[in-house]
Amino acid sequence: MKERHKDIPKRAQFLKGIGACSWFEIIKEEEVYRIIRFAEDGIIECNSLFIIIGEDEFAIDERFEFSYISHCDKCTIIQNNKKIIFKRLKIDCMTIL
Repeated sequence: MKERHKDIPKRAQFLKGIGACSWFEIIKEEEVYRIIRFAEDGIIECNSLFIIIGEDEFAIDERFEFSYISHCDKCTIIQNNKKIIFKRLKIDCMTIL
């Protein structure tokens, strides 16, 4: 892993990929979550609103880690040994890929 670029927030998590690696940040915004994906050079690759798929609950203030599969349309987070799937909303979003 390269050093964290200065434009990547401190709370972003690194997820190593086969072809490319990315940094992911999640922010709670009322009833939805904003997930921002950064390239290793600090460039924002996507910045969208997401909802949780299914009945799982997510506690943003508790320990968690981004996992596979995570991309601009769907992200996976592991918390308390459970996979939580986030799906991008089709409204109010910016996707750069």
